[in-house]
Amino acid sequence: MPRIRAVLFDLGGTLVDERNYAGWVELARTCCLDVDPDALARAFVEVEQEFDEAPPAGAPGATRLNFWRATLSRATERDVGDATAKRFLTAVRTTDDQPYPLFSDARRCLERLRGERRKLAVVSNSTSEARVRWILDRAGIVDYFARVVSSGTEGVAKPDPEIFRRAVGRLHVRPDEAFYVGNLANTDARAARSAGLHSVWLNRDGTGFGSDPPEITSLLEVPLCVRLIEAGSSL
Repeated sequence: MPRIRAVLFDLGGTLVDERNYAGWVELARTCCLDVDPDALARAFVEVEQEFDEAPPAGAPGATRLNFWRATLSRATERDVGDATAKRFLTAVRTTDDQPYPLFSDARRCLERLRGERRKLAVVSNSTSEARVRWILDRAGIVDYFARVVSSGTEGVAKPDPEIFRRAVGRLHVRPDEAFYVGNLANTDARAARSAGLHSVWLNRDGTGFGSDPPEITSLLEVPLCVRLIEAGSSL
């Protein structure tokens, strides 16, 4: 079996927690939407899973608008139109200048992998590479990564396997020498596998027993997964 020379990560939901339910509730109220925080949290998770299972067609910007329209409609139990969803999304973008919290298992995972002299990278569906680097810098982990690949800069987004191919190419490794971890089963884990990478689904709320795709519940499991692959074992 080849050595795993590079480990690649998704960003939001994997390394940093982008969910700001309390802040989103306040922004919704500025758009005349009365949203319960728990209802918004449930709707966010449900719609994220549905969009992962059946990604809507269209540009990433339109997809994000559709995501928030569906989430707000479900949370408020009424149809939220495009105009209101656009106002909400504009408000999110204009106030999105606070650092995202780093998950508690992220730095220890990165330290261990760097200590094993593996190349590290981020592959993210995001507005731009500069935005991803800003988030990583504010979280204090930007220096761990040799490459950052953003869909907004590349013009191609997950689950398209092309974005993974570009990332491993810039790391100068073969796809079968790379391992990818993300918090969405299809958009991350299965998409990376279709590009020839080894992959795992980080399901923080799961059981860790899923096998298609292989499932973990903490980033602290990533170094073990990598060593198992190198030993020829299945995840």
